[in-house]
Amino acid sequence: MTKRPSVLYEDNHLLIVDKPAGWLVQGDETGDNTLTDWSRDYIKKKYNKPGDVFLHPTHRLDRPVSGVTVFAWTSKALERMNALFREDQVEKTYLAIVKERLEITGEILIHWLEKNDKKNITHVYNQPKGKAKKAELTYELVASLNKLSLLKVKPKTGRPHQIRAQLAKIGCPIQGDIKYGFTQANRDKSISLHSFEMKFIHPVKKEPIVVRSIPDWPDFKPHMHELG
Repeated sequence: MTKRPSVLYEDNHLLIVDKPAGWLVQGDETGDNTLTDWSRDYIKKKYNKPGDVFLHPTHRLDRPVSGVTVFAWTSKALERMNALFREDQVEKTYLAIVKERLEITGEILIHWLEKNDKKNITHVYNQPKGKAKKAELTYELVASLNKLSLLKVKPKTGRPHQIRAQLAKIGCPIQGDIKYGFTQANRDKSISLHSFEMKFIHPVKKEPIVVRSIPDWPDFKPHMHELG
């Protein structure tokens, strides 16, 4: 992991960090360093905090995904941010590079998803089935280049692997995501999915917060000004 995290926003309640691809948000069986560890260390050193630092992620990004990640470092902020996510009061926008499908321009995708925890993969159905949960997102085409397309994606629900699985279902797997059907892995084991923007009302200050992170995708760099 050569790229390091960076701070996008901070105040007395929230720390918003730009997560590099390849970093875990929280620990797993690998024992690798996590974005939570890095963020706690940042707070501890900057503010000379003694003992353990209270800092918790308010949502998750998969390990190969990069971009905006929100932490709370007061219990009040954590409780209220959790409520905002639970009540769909956080507007999330992702960017994805996918296998090009010429007819795509933008649409609403509605599927039913079921996560297989043992295999760490999400199955997608076009109709309700068993314990599968409804998943919805919208996407729009930003640009196409060299048999790839840049999409702007807004999930309306927060299911595991939702964007990855739903886009693969319509024949547009994310670049590098061999788990969901892309033919070749990215060299750094990332996938080309990036948490681009978060909008919400600050849980304590009650003021609008908008935080963005621009991915380092050279082929599509000229098109980043088209994101609005």
